[in-house]
Amino acid sequence: MTREQGLEILKQNIQNQNLIKHCLSAEVVMRAFAQHFGGDEEKWGLCGLLHDIDYEKVKWPENPHLHSKVGAKMLKDLGIDEEICDAVLTHNEIQGIEPKTKMAKALYCIDPLTGLIVAATLVLPSKKINDLKTENVLNRFNEKHFAKGANREIIKKCEEYLNLSLKDFIKIGLAAMQQIAGELGL
Repeated sequence: MTREQGLEILKQNIQNQNLIKHCLSAEVVMRAFAQHFGGDEEKWGLCGLLHDIDYEKVKWPENPHLHSKVGAKMLKDLGIDEEICDAVLTHNEIQGIEPKTKMAKALYCIDPLTGLIVAATLVLPSKKINDLKTENVLNRFNEKHFAKGANREIIKKCEEYLNLSLKDFIKIGLAAMQQIAGELGL
């Protein structure tokens, strides 16, 4: 599946523009980590783009246990690579399935990171992601009541799963999101 086909399928299944922006963020950050780890940028990017394909279908948050199970099946039915389907399935921590591949581990950690970066951007006076620094995000990471939905324990798994310091993980993710600031409206 091409990126254009993936984006079309995403837009057929997701109406919420902020959720589409989240998926675009996950896509660009996954591409950056694919490049960092020598992975397939197209494959990793498609994984990030489509990881929440089922979000509206399962009516999140009413059915959190269905999220990612339904998405993985949808993608499998579309003939998407099995590694992507597995990564989509395991990115929802409620499933309790340990991600196995580097791509799945990256998606698991990246999903909440993108939310933390957006939240940290929105409290800047300029509200511009290009004004955000890694240190700003690190400071916000340590504020327990800031962006509560961005699970810090999962983000911090980057150290174990990806062998990256939290600072380096945030730096790579932020730089990737800054590349698509216009698409994100930030």
